[in-house]
Amino acid sequence: MIVTSACNLPSCSYSICPFTDKQTQPRSLGSRNPLLFRLQAAKFSCCKANNQPEMAFITETNEERRSFKWVEIGPNITEEQKQAITKLPFKMTKRCKALMKQIICFFPEKGCLSDLLGVWVKVMKPRRADWLVVLKELKMMEHPFYFQVAELALLEESFEANIRDYTKIIHGYGKQNRLQEAENILVAMKRRGFICDQVTLTTMVHMYSKAGNLKLAEETFEEIKLLGQQLDKRSYGSMIMAYIRAGMPEQGEVLLREMDSLEIYAGSEVYKALLRAYSMLGDAKGAQRVFDAIQLAGISPDARLCGLLINAYQVAGQSEKARIALENMRRAGVEPTDKCVALLLTAYEKQNKLNEALDFLMALERDGIVIGKEASGVLAQWFKKLGVVEQVELVLREFAAKETNSSWC
Repeated sequence: MIVTSACNLPSCSYSICPFTDKQTQPRSLGSRNPLLFRLQAAKFSCCKANNQPEMAFITETNEERRSFKWVEIGPNITEEQKQAITKLPFKMTKRCKALMKQIICFFPEKGCLSDLLGVWVKVMKPRRADWLVVLKELKMMEHPFYFQVAELALLEESFEANIRDYTKIIHGYGKQNRLQEAENILVAMKRRGFICDQVTLTTMVHMYSKAGNLKLAEETFEEIKLLGQQLDKRSYGSMIMAYIRAGMPEQGEVLLREMDSLEIYAGSEVYKALLRAYSMLGDAKGAQRVFDAIQLAGISPDARLCGLLINAYQVAGQSEKARIALENMRRAGVEPTDKCVALLLTAYEKQNKLNEALDFLMALERDGIVIGKEASGVLAQWFKKLGVVEQVELVLREFAAKETNSSWC
């Protein structure tokens, strides 16, 4: 007998639980045991206590097993299924194509997916390479059965599962914020005797970070430390991002300094995220510290990074320092974007420094820099509030005329 979920599906060749490594093979019915035949015919079910899901105890005949082998791939399949089949790689082996076609045309009413894979394993005798080809194709297709096939593959001897296979599934679930499924895979991995390493735990930290669960991210990060190995930049980076997402950039910066002391250098994306966090909070000192650290790390600031620093000063209401940041940007050979100009004008507007703003605009005009749509919008709104739109336009026209005349002299 075998055990499988009662879902009015055809019987399975053997049952597989995605989170255990046990495979229950069907026993021989025996030609002289009428009781077993009556049970097989009745296909009776029973319910477990404590409101557990109903389980059906089912046996099967060889005829039933043969009838399940493959779904007929004929003219009755949908246009979408036809298109998916035609897009299968030309160099894919017949063994892999056979399974891919069945998965593409599979629907639950025809049976359970574990049956389909079980028959494929029995008949085609795939190797690990075949499994990997199928999983890669399902992932590229973003097929809804990808995770289910991946979990079932972990339990097949021919797949030769290793710890990285589990980590990949955990990472995949993490990207979709499916924390419970990821944790289930982690539990299954431990039950099968695999010991969590730094890569797997870092993946969990990243997942908890993305989900905004700082407590679990910190606990898992401490678990990495207990392994007794030196942490790498990915482990640190994942925890720094967790602090940033939790609105605690100072804690992230502490880890960044710890990395520097160990001569472990964070990726540019970590620096940028930390700078952005300080910028959005209006913490100008924190933003300047990170901006300086970026340059010490050998990362050349671009217009986007400079814009984040200017924004930090703008939010903090420090227009002069915002102006200095923009001028330093230009001296470094980085052309200010319209966004940067708009941020500085916004800083001037907050402090009602119209003269300084006009002086800045004239300096840009002298250097041949024309303000764009966003900066113009900031000016228009500001002048509208002041009720001096016409007067400012007149001053700018007169200034432009003087500049033109002086260029001819």
